[in-house]
Amino acid sequence: MKKALALALAFAMLLTGNVFALNHKNTFDNEATFETMEEAHVNGAEWLSAETGRNYVPDPAMDDYPEGTTYVYRSPNMYTSMTAALRMNTNFLVYTDAAFESKDDAYTYLEDMGLIDYANEGIGSIILVTPINPETGFGAADQVAYYKLQSAMCNLLFATGDRSTPMNEREYYADNSYYGGLTYRYAIGIDGGATFLNNYVSSVIDYGGRLAGMLLIGGKMDSIRDIPVPIPAYLVNATDRAIDKYAAANGVDAWGHDGGLEICWNKALPLQKVCTCEAEEIDLKAIVADAYNRIFLKTMRIPVVKAGLYTPGTLYDNYNFNEAPYSIAKRVAWFTGRTEGGLIVTEHVEDRFADICTENGEYLQSWTEILPEEVLDGTAAPASIPLILANHGGGDDELQFVDEIGLLPVAERERVAIGAAYHGNITAINNKALPAFVRYLLDEYPALDPSRVYVCGYSMGGMATHASIYGAPELFAAACPMAIPYYYATDEELENMKNYEMPYMMTTSTYDAFYADGVGVTFNYPTYLNLFLSYNGIDEIEFDFDTYLHSGFAGDIYTCELLNGEYYNHTWLMRNADGIPMVGLNVTEDLIHALYPEYGEVVWNFFKHYSRDPETAKISYTETGF
Repeated sequence: MKKALALALAFAMLLTGNVFALNHKNTFDNEATFETMEEAHVNGAEWLSAETGRNYVPDPAMDDYPEGTTYVYRSPNMYTSMTAALRMNTNFLVYTDAAFESKDDAYTYLEDMGLIDYANEGIGSIILVTPINPETGFGAADQVAYYKLQSAMCNLLFATGDRSTPMNEREYYADNSYYGGLTYRYAIGIDGGATFLNNYVSSVIDYGGRLAGMLLIGGKMDSIRDIPVPIPAYLVNATDRAIDKYAAANGVDAWGHDGGLEICWNKALPLQKVCTCEAEEIDLKAIVADAYNRIFLKTMRIPVVKAGLYTPGTLYDNYNFNEAPYSIAKRVAWFTGRTEGGLIVTEHVEDRFADICTENGEYLQSWTEILPEEVLDGTAAPASIPLILANHGGGDDELQFVDEIGLLPVAERERVAIGAAYHGNITAINNKALPAFVRYLLDEYPALDPSRVYVCGYSMGGMATHASIYGAPELFAAACPMAIPYYYATDEELENMKNYEMPYMMTTSTYDAFYADGVGVTFNYPTYLNLFLSYNGIDEIEFDFDTYLHSGFAGDIYTCELLNGEYYNHTWLMRNADGIPMVGLNVTEDLIHALYPEYGEVVWNFFKHYSRDPETAKISYTETGF
């Protein structure tokens, strides 16, 4: 137990770091900039050091990046490097063999194709790349440069030292935070740039596997090249060979057209699609707009596989997020606070909860409300909209967490409201602050249904999920702590929970920090499962991991499904005396301790069956879901 407690405390320090609840912002206040790569490489460290108070240095990977080849546009209000919010920066990588006499000419080129507006809209950067040797065009040397650029841009929050190194003694690499990103990463190739992306990028797992979409205009593809991972693609004047290879990589089995645009896609995984067209005259702005709306706004990519799987022995293999291929997932974009499907996204910074504070004065000050528009315009019936309290993990941003855990597609489709509080460094008061947040939402928006309030959270957010239900079990109809390291309930909380049934499912994955590499649930999971079995009047489990590899028990109900065509997901549920499944364990194979967009569907498919009467606190269950 002492060893487990020491691990828990060490992990708590890792989770919280030097991130605080007060004055949280998920964007910088920067103005737009346009620089050569040489300027950005130097300026980024100085600017970030002044903005954050951290010690930033240029990323060594870019020290010998070829000069005179690359330009960097940064939109206003880039996502901040103080949390994982910077993963949401949209990155457009533009490869062209066009030549530019000046920075003004390069900027005009991007402006004329409409990309400046899209970068401003989505928040992020544009990296405009020309060949190292303009006479011979893109080649193997440019691939080396691509690797350096990718390594720097995706190396998010990298710092020298280790967990024992004091924060003020670490050096943070600047390039990733200045113009990098992760989740929304798209490539555009024009003529020789398209050939380069075909032959040197899409054919490499570690490169193509990080791109959420490609637009290729012209160009060729060598017969020896194959595409090893799905990449959603928009191809203009492409060769039959290139079209066939992208179609095969995306596993297409359905075809159609929209005017002059031919579209093929994977019926089971429709984000994996290829759009093709022929054009005698290239209207670059119109083509970019169509690719942006059909692919770039629809797809994102999330790193979840074991690090270094395809990159051992390479330069910079110790950098963060060497976890390609990333998973393709549905992107739900929000611009001016609204998604296409009618969710209103509103960020709040208020002192409403200042009376609930830690010993050092921290309190819940920042949160994001994601509400179906009918909640705000008064057209939703009273008590008709379910509410999910979504708790981010350590170092994450509340909006980035909701995005990457896959709750936005669920909320659009099912008309569900989400409350996501930024709770960095207020762990000690989450059992009071988070229930207070839920009560505020229910009071503020009569359309929210007090009988269908659910709570989930990942890692540190799993701790916050436990804090929420132990702090006010009567509020919640079901709970899903995900990859939870620990939660030490008080004696009073433990005793009070005995008065309530609590539908409860824990989730974990094969390479989770608290899962023994595919040989059974470890740490406190068995303890927590047995606790909640007892709360729900179900016999406790004697765990046997020799017989039941992933779970330690057989369960009354067992299901297995393939998520997103890539990872097997197992669920075990235990029934109470009335035959209602009340406690479960969910395990996904081959994933690390990371956010995965399919988890949103997993938790919703559990939540939707349960409600709690606000008056009697009794749980109701329906087989098909409410």
